[in-house]
Amino acid sequence: MEYERRERRGGYGRREGGRGFGPRFPPKPVEIGKEYEVEIQETSRRGEGIARIKGLVCFVPNTKPGDKVKIRVTRISRRFCEAEVVGKAEAKAEGETEEAAEEETAATEETEETE
Repeated sequence: MEYERRERRGGYGRREGGRGFGPRFPPKPVEIGKEYEVEIQETSRRGEGIARIKGLVCFVPNTKPGDKVKIRVTRISRRFCEAEVVGKAEAKAEGETEEAAEEETAATEETEETE
């Protein structure tokens, strides 16, 4: 009895060249240990604040919606990251860049020294 050899078509939802473990996740927009300024948008089921950094969900304990905080990323998972609060976010006027704020503080320090 002879059997014909069939061409492999990659059945069962497998992609060609892929391992078939589901959708690919893009590279993360955050890194462990880096600090980011975020606004907490909502609360999770566990009571942690939820912020988004370029679409990536970030869980921040001991925060509530509306808080503007500076966070440090502690753990990165496939679909989310976890972070801890480092401090309050610095208040900036709309449209003001960091460089302009630094120049303004430097100018005020110089005027104080000359007086």
